[in-house]
Formats: sequence, structure tokens, C-alpha cells
Amino acid sequence: MMDLFSSEKAEFNLPQAELIYISQLYKQSEADTLFKDLLEQVLWQEDDITIFGKTHKQPRLTALYAENNSPYSYSGITMKPHPFNNLLLEIKNKVELISKHKFNSVLLNLYRDGNDSNGWHADNEKELGLNPVIASLSFGAKRVFKFKHRILKQETHKIALEHGSLLIMKGEMQHYWLHQIPKTKKAIGQRINLTFRFIA
Repeated sequence: MMDLFSSEKAEFNLPQAELIYISQLYKQSEADTLFKDLLEQVLWQEDDITIFGKTHKQPRLTALYAENNSPYSYSGITMKPHPFNNLLLEIKNKVELISKHKFNSVLLNLYRDGNDSNGWHADNEKELGLNPVIASLSFGAKRVFKFKHRILKQETHKIALEHGSLLIMKGEMQHYWLHQIPKTKKAIGQRINLTFRFIA
């Protein structure tokens, strides 16, 4: 498994994918403040998820905010969006400036500890369009982001997503790659992840 790391900005040369990682979009003090504000201001919810016929609590809290009222469905869950608040609009504007891409919604995840996770998946819902751009912003505890090619089995990688970092997935990545945030037995704190996207 290859470990991809950069202290500034890294663009990875991967088959059938465009991946950009900025390790410090926000400086420590600003990231600390945003983490606290997001924790307090976001309307977090815990949904039931059904996998292989079994229903259980989703292993993280989530929230959806958008510029419109269009629901977003994934893994059998349909979420209705809240309107953007000032905090999220401010963050969205910065992410759009850096990524040079327009977004109209954000799906937020709150990982409460190492038991909270996100299984192998692709952001390939039809509402996201053909080759969606997904901008993933991380605050709080560092978590490992693993990704693997669906066909080329040797293409398996990981990045440690740092406090205040931005990961941008572009091109054909959601067609040919899967990604996850695995569980960890390490004693770690909370992490908030914002995944900006454009929902048609």
C-alpha cells in the first residue's frame, strides 16, 4: 500500500482519476475555531442504514445543507437539506475559490471517535452528474482516507487527512475508484468532514 503525503499541495498521477490534496487550507487556530463552530451550529442527525438486509444506526452523525430543497439519497437514506447558514456559506466560498468549481450543497459527517466510520463507496449518485467534483474538507482528529481502483488491484492508496485540509476528487474517479474512512482502535477525538458537491 502506497502512502501519499504532502505538506503543501499534492496532485497525484493516478489512472482514471484526478486527486488534489492541500494539507493546510486553514491554519491551526482558524481550523480550531471552525471545528468548534461547526460542532455547535450544524443540525446533526443519526439515521438508520440498511446493509445486506440488516438495519442499524449509521456509524456517524450527518447533516445536509443546500441552496435548494432537492433531497439527496445514498445507501438507502434520503436526506432533506437545510438552507446554508452564514458559517457554511463562508467556508463554501473559500472552497469554491480554491477548487475553481461551483457547489450548491454540502454533506457533513461527524465522526465521534474511532468506532465511527464510512465503508467502501463511490460518490456516483446520478444527481451528481457524469464526472462530479467532490471537495472534502476535514477538521479535528486526523483520519486515514483509503482509496482503491475497482479493476487495477495494485492501485490501493491512503492519505492521512489532517485538521484544516482539503481533498479534491475530480475526473473519472467516482466511476473507477472506491474510498472509505475505516474504523480505528486508536483513542482519537472527533472529526468533522464537509463534502461539497453540485447536485443537479
